[in-house]
Amino acid sequence: MFQTMNIAKGVNVHVNETTQFKTINFSIRFKDKLTKEKASARSILANVLQHSNEVYPSHTALRMVLDDLYGTSLYMDASKRGNEHIITLNVETVNDQYLSDSGVLEKVMNLMYIVLFKPNFEDGKFKETIFNREKEAIKQRIESIFDEKTRYAQQRMLEHALPNHPASINPNGTIDLVEAVTNAQLVEEYRAMLNENEIEIYAVGDIQPEMIASYIRDFFHFSDREKLVEAPPLELKKPAESRVVEFEDMKQGKLHMAFYTPITFLDEKFPTMQLMNGVFGGYAHSKLFVNIREKESMAYYVSSSYASQFGLMFVLAGIDANLEEKAVKLILEQLEEVKQGNISDTEIDQTKALLTNQLKEALDSARGQIDIYDQYMDLYESFDPEDLIAKWKTVTKEEIAAIAQTVSLEMTYFLSGKEEDSNE
Repeated sequence: MFQTMNIAKGVNVHVNETTQFKTINFSIRFKDKLTKEKASARSILANVLQHSNEVYPSHTALRMVLDDLYGTSLYMDASKRGNEHIITLNVETVNDQYLSDSGVLEKVMNLMYIVLFKPNFEDGKFKETIFNREKEAIKQRIESIFDEKTRYAQQRMLEHALPNHPASINPNGTIDLVEAVTNAQLVEEYRAMLNENEIEIYAVGDIQPEMIASYIRDFFHFSDREKLVEAPPLELKKPAESRVVEFEDMKQGKLHMAFYTPITFLDEKFPTMQLMNGVFGGYAHSKLFVNIREKESMAYYVSSSYASQFGLMFVLAGIDANLEEKAVKLILEQLEEVKQGNISDTEIDQTKALLTNQLKEALDSARGQIDIYDQYMDLYESFDPEDLIAKWKTVTKEEIAAIAQTVSLEMTYFLSGKEEDSNE
């Protein structure tokens, strides 16, 4: 799928040469250890680099040059995966072999160089107005979670269940830590990003791998860097409380349940756990949806998800405040059904088909190919999507039941309406 070339120690270029797309997609991923402090600073840094640089100091100026480059898109973001915090520069541009105008690729590569290596500095620091503006933008992004009550409830549950664990760290950090970041600290983080982070560079399109690797060497001059020290296993400690109830001014209650499993992304039984989650609550045909939302009509929504990097499974349900106890009971009954192997052939077959279709649909886009390969290359030395599909096909209901036996409920979190309302 991708051909990998090492251009410096800790810097890899992965190229998928394909005629599937008429565009060329790039993704440059800077990976560092995940902490609240780093997440807070690096989220600001991604914004600052995206919106202003020495050559194009305003967003309008940058927008104009992107339009001139046949509508090239360019954006940066901050995310996390497992123990890693990742700053990504994403670019999509037209392949100039389809144009009468040549040299577009070189111009786009030069623009990427400017964004990364020519920051809008003033006296050795980021321009103060830009720095302050983007700090405020990140603070507003973090605050916006409060308005999306499902996301807010999930974050609160994680903070209660796994404080100071990577699972509970927001990829944008915290408001207090964002506010505390100084301009000088951001410059230090920027230098570390360029000179110390592990870097994975992806390119997808009708392009020659050796040519792209050569361009990247010529434009970016990334130096050798040490590989990130492997972090200790992400130990899941038992929460201090097994049930937490909090109140907000809202009508619909948010029930969030955290389950632990020793099966993580790197486990050979990972594909079986994916199927177990799908049968249990991952899809519209799953036990949770059919039995709790459709048959009982007691949930506005209900589903499960599997956070494979951490060995966590979550159940989320929107319910009336007085139905918490009944909802928890029914959810656990459905999990017990899976543990007992009471799974129909239809449930298994539909789950396998949906997992397969999701993977294939993701591969229909260049960005999807990059995201999937970046995730799965840690699991398989040479990842081929068909290998994963083949693993799903052979999984039996007995294996799903055995995996379900490893799943244990560790915390129930309920975000309800105001306390005085609940007592009426």
